[in-house]
Amino acid sequence: MSHRSTLLVSLAAASVAAVAATIAIHYRRDIRSAYARIASGSSLIDTPCGPIEYAEIGEGPPVLIVHGAGGGFDQGIDFGIQLARRGFRIIAMSRFGYLRTPLPVDASAATQADAHVCLLDALELENAGVIGVSAGAPSAMQMAIRHPKRVGALVLAVPAIYSPRPQNAPSVTVPRGTEFLFSTALKSDFVFWSARHAAPNTLVRAILATPPEDLKKVTRAERARVADLLDRILPVRPRRLGLINDGAVVSSLARYDLESIMAPTLAVSVADDQFGTFAGARYSAEHIPNARFVGYATGGHIWAGHQQDVVREIVHFLKQALGPDYARSGIAPMQGPKLSSVR
Repeated sequence: MSHRSTLLVSLAAASVAAVAATIAIHYRRDIRSAYARIASGSSLIDTPCGPIEYAEIGEGPPVLIVHGAGGGFDQGIDFGIQLARRGFRIIAMSRFGYLRTPLPVDASAATQADAHVCLLDALELENAGVIGVSAGAPSAMQMAIRHPKRVGALVLAVPAIYSPRPQNAPSVTVPRGTEFLFSTALKSDFVFWSARHAAPNTLVRAILATPPEDLKKVTRAERARVADLLDRILPVRPRRLGLINDGAVVSSLARYDLESIMAPTLAVSVADDQFGTFAGARYSAEHIPNARFVGYATGGHIWAGHQQDVVREIVHFLKQALGPDYARSGIAPMQGPKLSSVR
């Protein structure tokens, strides 16, 4: 090999080493920050259903946030902070297999619902509003069915729940690439971090179940919110067992006894949600006696472009359902049309 060739190889190797070193520095910085974020701000409380991690913010009527796949107490607090600013006491737990809440042998939606009640008992709360987001919706619904007196109001946000489909097709769809990312990126902090920086649109479509083109139509603040949602899936390693369990629960969804849900209910979904939650949300609202459905045409699973609208809908609904008569009756009547048009 000539001197010139040797020099070129050396320069290439040095460049690769420099890039690798830069990547390592940025990865270590970001992952340290992610683990530090979940290491504070929560408490672990012993209950008859096992230890449960939770955090609280705000004052007012209590609202329990049941997070979706890839979440934890931190995801619940992120969503709940705007509700806390509007006069609610937000309680955000980590569901089975997420962060510091262990995964029991039986981690079905029904058992998770019982654990939600155990948390309310431990906090000496007779009842609460309950918000079930995405894969958190099955256990939120089961809580309303199994423990009707403990749920003062129910919100189903882009819910991963049953909807009738032809030829026994699954109730929840899977975007292109989701299964691959679950078996690769969502197994490793580094692989997910790398994908986050190298292929963010792939993660938006396959993990956040949102068409990337929807983000071209929203404000800079909304795009920043979406970026933050991706960033805060890290670290993935302490969420892995919960993700696997959610996959098992969602893949075997059955029709719940919707007609027995007595809590006032608000169902919200988006027509181009790549997880296909729109049909199930609307179907549930049609069959829950005291329910209303609000739908949006675009925005995907994270309702991109509609954050403030969704927050306003939920705040208005909770204030109506958990208002002055809430403490006496536990159930308040809904007002307005049962089904809202797609916006």
